[in-house]
Amino acid sequence: MIIIKRILVVLILIISIVLIVAYFMPKEYAVEREITINKPVDTVFNYVRSLKNQNEFSVWANTDPKMKVNYKGTEGQVGSLSSWESNVKEVGVGEQEITKITENRRIDFALRFKKPMEDTAIGFMSTKALGGNQTKVKWGISGVIPYPTNIMLPMLKMDQMIGNDLQKGLENLKDKME
Repeated sequence: MIIIKRILVVLILIISIVLIVAYFMPKEYAVEREITINKPVDTVFNYVRSLKNQNEFSVWANTDPKMKVNYKGTEGQVGSLSSWESNVKEVGVGEQEITKITENRRIDFALRFKKPMEDTAIGFMSTKALGGNQTKVKWGISGVIPYPTNIMLPMLKMDQMIGNDLQKGLENLKDKME
């Protein structure tokens, strides 16, 4: 009986420590990557504002050739929606909606994931004119991991996990545009 009490006390202490540490850990993540494309800013912006075009260079969209994709709304405008369904775990089920457009500068998205787990995130793509018909394209995704699961945030290595896919997508975009 004393051994069971000690085991319970130790378990309660361990759980308490984990919950306390999680309380002070970051809950938000933000990942960004950028690339320079040798095309004018308006050409690049008009290409990336299209959700259909984004599926041409996105790593996630190209992971499953059998993925079902549907589009709603006016292409390239606020409210335009792309939804996807895939049996591939890394792709899953979700949707992306354009929530704001700053012409030739930035497109903001709402990302809603439904499977393999429910989650939401915010994404953006920005373009900036550089000299000599060059455009800097930045792609970012940010989100929140709720307490107490945020204890796993350092182990998830979001910057590496998401960042590698963003970088590869930007490289695909550069190849398509140039």
